[in-house]
Order: sequence, then C-alpha cells, then structure tokens
Amino acid sequence: MNAQPPVHPTACLALADGTLFYGIGFGATGQTEAELCFNTAMTGYQEIMTDPSYAGQVVTFTFPHIGNVGVNPEDDETADPLASGMVVKWMPTDPSNWRSVQGLSEWLAAHGRIAIGGVDTRRLTRAIRHAGAPHVALAHNPDGKFDIEALLAAARGFAGLEGMDLAKEVTCTQSYRWNEMRWAWPEGHAPQTDPKYKVVAIDYGAKRNILRCLASAGCDVTVLPATATADEVMAHSPDGVFLSNGPGDPAATGAYAVPMIQDILARDIPVFGICLGHQMLALALGAKTIKMNHGHHGANHPVKDHDTGKVEITSMNHGFAVDAQTLPSGVVETHTSLFDGSNCGIRVEGRPVFSVQYHPEASPGPQDSYYLFERFVEAMHG
Repeated sequence: MNAQPPVHPTACLALADGTLFYGIGFGATGQTEAELCFNTAMTGYQEIMTDPSYAGQVVTFTFPHIGNVGVNPEDDETADPLASGMVVKWMPTDPSNWRSVQGLSEWLAAHGRIAIGGVDTRRLTRAIRHAGAPHVALAHNPDGKFDIEALLAAARGFAGLEGMDLAKEVTCTQSYRWNEMRWAWPEGHAPQTDPKYKVVAIDYGAKRNILRCLASAGCDVTVLPATATADEVMAHSPDGVFLSNGPGDPAATGAYAVPMIQDILARDIPVFGICLGHQMLALALGAKTIKMNHGHHGANHPVKDHDTGKVEITSMNHGFAVDAQTLPSGVVETHTSLFDGSNCGIRVEGRPVFSVQYHPEASPGPQDSYYLFERFVEAMHG
C-alpha cells in the first residue's frame, strides 16, 4: 500500500518493490537513483551528507529536526555533499544558529542534491529494517508531475553497491599535507605546529575530522590517493600508515588496495584502519566481508571492547561488515556491536596493527573512542 500524496506533492520516492512515498521537494530538482538507508543520529546532518562513505546512498533521517541550524563550511567532512539525496519527516525551518551561513535547501540545491520532506520516516525506516536497504529513485519536480513507471524502472535498474568500487570516485586525485586539528572554542580549527610522528593516510573517502584527530594526536599527515602503491607510501618514510573510511563494496576496492596493504604489513610498521580501512585491513589479513541487511548508520551504537570489557557509544556508517568467522589465526576480534553482535574491531597479535569498524572521530557523535588515535601514536612511539 502506497502513502497518500500531499495535496500538491513536488517529490516522489519510488522503491524498487513498487512502494511510493510522496512529499515536498527541496534542494535540487531532477532525479537520482541510489541505495536507501536510514540514520538515527540527532545531530550532524551536514557531516552525514558530506561523509564520502554515503556515496551511492540516499539517507533517511529518523530525527525530525533536520536543517534547523543551517550549514557552515567548518562542518563539511569533504568539499561537497556526496550522499545522493535526503529524506526527512518535517520540512527544514529557517536556520537559527550563530554559525550558520546558508540554509539547508539552498546548500543542497547549490550542490545538485535532491531532498524530500513530509515523509512518514518511521514507516520508511521499518520497511528498510524488515526488507533490507532498497534500491530507489528520488525525483523532485516543482510541477508535481511524475512518470511513475519510469521511476520504478530506474529504481529497479540501479546496479546496487555490491561489486561497486566507489573509493576511486571519491578519493583525492593527488597527495596533500594536512595539519588542521579538531575544532575548539574559540579559535576553531588550529594548525598542528609541533607534530611528533609522520603518518601516511590512504584516502578511500576520508572524512576531514579523521585527519584532524590524527593531527590533534601529534601527527604530521600526508594523504595519498586510494590507488597509491606501497613504494609510494614508503617513499614518505612514515612512522605509521592509516587506512581511511570510504564507500562501496570493500571486496571491489580490495582488488588494488589489498596487495598494497599486504606489502605494508610485511614491513612491520604500525597500521590503523577505520570503517572501510578496517575492512581493507581484514581482507589483507585473509578475512572476508559480507553485505549487511540494512547496515549500521547512527551516532548512538553501543560497542563492546573485549580487551577492557567497557562499552563505548559510537558513531557508525557502514553497509558491509567483516565476517568474524573468517578471521585467520593470529587476528583477534577486539570489538563487537551490542545491537547484532557483528564485528567492530580487530588486531594482529603481537603487532601494532589494529582497526575498528565504527568512527572514533565522531563528527557527528560521541567521543568515547578518541583513545584509538592515541593508541596509534603510542604504537609509533614504540
């Protein structure tokens, strides 16, 4: 059964199973096809939309107050929003925040991103949880005219994220240095002027706040593209190598990333991975990854640290996971999700090589897990 359209709908979300959701469009006009996910975070819609890990996905926000603080350049996780679109319950109100420089709708329109408001996001979220992340087509037409059959055909024609290497599409095109640290009042993002360790970060779709956390922990960061070779990495004589977050199917990206990581692992240098970087490290060590039903997307996910017994509240964004059953001997599962028991962290016994599935840099979300950046620095200290 399809949702009843508002009196004058200007946007339509078509699911591949034939379900239709009507609403009011904002942001850019046009049409896009993607995988649909939901995010339960109560803050950070701008950081979520600019997180490269959301490439190829339309994000349903379960929290209704989206757009109320506007947008500002300091909160961008990359230069442009990379999520394909946005679904919200309430239309964005005029922004009310001293840091706001632009309204959400205007910002989305300027970057060619489509959004739909007035949707029953609770019903939509239930559908995603029960049936898995669907393929969708999202259209915004101010005239309110939609070719439903064409929309459904577009949704059904979307290839999906499995087998898709999106890291190549969102990575940097050339290397660059990073010294900006985490935001703090009143100076904002101050530069790191006295770094202690040289880190090469592989950019599979890196969030800026990860790089800021590395800088804040005392690192001189050089960022290299996803396709960098081990020789290109080692040419910088790093004290440690960081593997970033990113979008798409880890197995597809692993076709070129895994051999490089295996070469780095053979050189006995500290390695730290987050999100896709965690999956890349696991693949390089001999494990496998699997597609999840609806993934984990939110800023309130409990994760248990098996080494300490502590529970961390974490920020998550992933649709694939490491299959813990395939971890080889000598690789220890360090963290698991308390929602579904899925793998959230690994380390190599006796070596400074570790990774986590969740986002210790937050942005948005809690900062329970910043200690992981400090652990990486301690490993480089030796």
